[in-house]
Amino acid sequence: MSNVDQLIARALGIAEDRVTDGLEYQSIREWDSLGHVSLLVAIEQEYGVEIDDDLTLGLRSVAAVREFAATRVPGRTGGDGGLPVAAAGQEERRTVHRGLEGVVFDRTAITHIDGAEGVLEYRGYSIHDLAERSSFEEVAHLLVHGELPDAAGLESFAKQLRALRALPEPVLALVRSLAHAHPMEALRTCVSALGAFGPRRAPGTDESHAEALETGVSLIARIPMIVAAHHAFRTGREPLPPPEDATHAEAFLTVLLGERPSPAAVRFIDKGFIVHADHSSNASAFTARVAIGCRAGMTAAITAAIAAFAGSVHGGAAERVVGLVDQVGSPGNARAHVEALQSRGEPVMGFGHRVYRTEDPRVRHLRSTVVELSEERGDTTGLDILDAVATAMRPYGRHGVAPNVDLYAGLAYRLLGLPDDLAVPLFVVGRAPGWVAQALEQQSNNVLIRPLLTYAGPHGRTYRKADGR
Repeated sequence: MSNVDQLIARALGIAEDRVTDGLEYQSIREWDSLGHVSLLVAIEQEYGVEIDDDLTLGLRSVAAVREFAATRVPGRTGGDGGLPVAAAGQEERRTVHRGLEGVVFDRTAITHIDGAEGVLEYRGYSIHDLAERSSFEEVAHLLVHGELPDAAGLESFAKQLRALRALPEPVLALVRSLAHAHPMEALRTCVSALGAFGPRRAPGTDESHAEALETGVSLIARIPMIVAAHHAFRTGREPLPPPEDATHAEAFLTVLLGERPSPAAVRFIDKGFIVHADHSSNASAFTARVAIGCRAGMTAAITAAIAAFAGSVHGGAAERVVGLVDQVGSPGNARAHVEALQSRGEPVMGFGHRVYRTEDPRVRHLRSTVVELSEERGDTTGLDILDAVATAMRPYGRHGVAPNVDLYAGLAYRLLGLPDDLAVPLFVVGRAPGWVAQALEQQSNNVLIRPLLTYAGPHGRTYRKADGR
């Protein structure tokens, strides 16, 4: 271990064997903004230099600090030490990435996506295997705890979810009072209210990882009950208590519909929850990470994620796709409808994705259950229309505009007798485990997410009192 490595370890308060070239500013909890300042002060004292803004930006990795120590050149920044210009001048070469397009802000072990090949994996498992062979409870355990459970572990986790379903009475009363509201407005408000009924902490203390995990699992169990209870209240029903032995999907549908659901309906909801469970760093997951990165806590993180997800260009798009069946009217109108939209430069809802350049790998699983539901109800009109639209859109597929996860989901909800405005809340019920997993991963190696803006406004303006403006 070199002297500079010992200095880094001492300044950051970490073991010397953790000092490697791959270690960077904000890559570990100890190297946060305060740890960085401690390291810079230690470098100044050790090498007798004064670190200016350029060096502050440059010394952001063990590799850069080692290079600084090995290549000190008299007369450079701060006196007798400096970094090569390539490192010290980083700020001058900043590129604005609007929407953080193409920016990799962290590493993850949760979800892998290959947009070019249409690959989606949860912790290394193909979405195709999980959708066809697994259950929601298994997938939720996989995302939150990192591994698929064995038989005993699965039963224990399912039992935990069943035990946590009941909503606190004040929250249930709040759900009732919001019967007039859009389901997403009610969901966001009531999830936030659950924060008042979580584990109690001493004033000024942050949520521990164990507390965040406990809260996260309770949210996975309770979010579907909020959605279902709200729908019951707004349709003039009292929510039915779900059967004690019901699966997650069956319990949700029982409360939502006011009756025991058909096996086909349960299979669709279970599969829908699985394929919606996570999708890496989309806008809502990023929002959850930002919130918990501020140490706001799990409930705040999931509330923030729901708020972001409701937006019309994120999860809110699912509600708009449902109307596609009505707009087209019959399979024979599909090609003309697509051509009319394309001529006006308008998108065809349910097609195209920010990540996938080929068909969304989740689509086939939702379509297969829509086929089953359509046949069960003896009405394939909606399915035929969407299939005709998909055929009309095929020429655009080579340009990356292929069916996405929203295309068939909304029709399935209609086949279950549900209103269109439940499309997004049902997506949220499935996505809850992914948000929880993302928040837990962020918290386990936390760093405050704080990107920069390049200022492009005026400078040096003169202030005048209101009567002189």
